[in-house]
Amino acid sequence: QVQLVESGGGSVQAGGSLRLSCAASERTFSAYRMGWFRRAPGKEREFVAAVNWGRGTTYYADSVKGRCTISRDNAKNTVYLQMNSLEPEDTAVYYCAADRRSGSYLYASTLSYAYWGQGTQVTVSS
Repeated sequence: QVQLVESGGGSVQAGGSLRLSCAASERTFSAYRMGWFRRAPGKEREFVAAVNWGRGTTYYADSVKGRCTISRDNAKNTVYLQMNSLEPEDTAVYYCAADRRSGSYLYASTLSYAYWGQGTQVTVSS
């Protein structure tokens, strides 16, 4: 059972930046694909960014492309989400997700991740 703990959320003004962190309890962290999702009030959970294992290919939702960067530090068992130029529409609870099942998968689908953190709140004021 992989445990994921997010941190780094908070309240910022529009245009500000935050860096979210997700620490994993798994020693084979490098074998996991990692993702960030978010859920805004009254909306479904949606994909934000993902990073594959191995070469670390990254993927982004169109809504955050150019403003967010996902990265991973396998030595620290941690994945990061650097968010810049934040907008009020980015206000949501942000969740970290992980999976290591083999085979093809949709990186933007919640079904592609078996393990989830508890979430960290990000609030962006105008």
